[in-house]
Amino acid sequence: MKARLAPIVLSAFLAMSVAPVSVLAAQDQAEAPTRLDEVVVSARRAGAPMWTVRRDGEGVMILVGAIEEAPRGFEWRPQALEEAAARADRILFPQRGRASPADVLRLMWRIRTIGWLPEGTTTADYLTPEDQARLEALMTGEKTDQWRRYSLLLLAIDLFKNKAGEKDARPVGADDAVRRAARKARVPIRSIGVVRGADLVESLISAPPETHRECLRAALSAAEQGPDALRLRAEAWRALKVAEVLASPVDRAVDRCWPWGDPQIGSQLRTEWTEAVTQAVSQPGLTLAVAPLRRLAEPGGVLDLLEAQGFEVDGPEWKPITPESGAPETASP
Repeated sequence: MKARLAPIVLSAFLAMSVAPVSVLAAQDQAEAPTRLDEVVVSARRAGAPMWTVRRDGEGVMILVGAIEEAPRGFEWRPQALEEAAARADRILFPQRGRASPADVLRLMWRIRTIGWLPEGTTTADYLTPEDQARLEALMTGEKTDQWRRYSLLLLAIDLFKNKAGEKDARPVGADDAVRRAARKARVPIRSIGVVRGADLVESLISAPPETHRECLRAALSAAEQGPDALRLRAEAWRALKVAEVLASPVDRAVDRCWPWGDPQIGSQLRTEWTEAVTQAVSQPGLTLAVAPLRRLAEPGGVLDLLEAQGFEVDGPEWKPITPESGAPETASP
């Protein structure tokens, strides 16, 4: 497993370090106004969770709640979303990472700090006896017991890849479909913010081991569910069962692991989404945004905030399932 540490960390880091998004030329002002209702109907044929947000005298926004990965063979209808994106006035995408070669070199130089627990400690020093027993059960069959010295974050990533079905997963591609259509139709696109590579590296290097304890606990729950974990989450997403997606162990782990689980970076990412959506929805015309589903639908998230501000929010139910709504709330892992 030691040989896998550097590739695992680098892939997780570089996932936040994509190339800058180009802002394309605005649509021809002589073009006929977008027929908003037709675009909304077209977008909803995609089958992804999405909401229209509007208020009298202001523009309309389509918020698409995205997930990153699904099992191979998972199908939905991205063509419908592409058609809608081509007729939008502007499009928003998630934050992009900006990493320099120096950031990547620093990450590689400090790979042992990120990948291993402090000298003389093991996972048992940071986990409860119950969680340590769960980890022991899942790691049965490993050729060595070196995994007990690996960082909690790296163990969580490894559990995802090898136990929860992520190794055979593929991107769902909602953002790719929208980006492809927008570029072809020359619709202006914008990333809502930039996360500096230096900040990402620093958050990995400086975080004490216990920072990743909740991440590992969530990954344990996903791994215990096995390859079905990723499939059940994807099927709930396609069926517009938003509360089920958020209650899934996979989605909980994504939320609690780096970078979203980092106290400072996670807070920045959430704040930027809230501010960007609130600002965009007040602009004329139609804005389409592809955002992480949890950022939209979590308690106190973007949808709750927009509703509290008096916007009309139309789409699938996103509130958590509670005893008052007629079904028991899903227990936290």
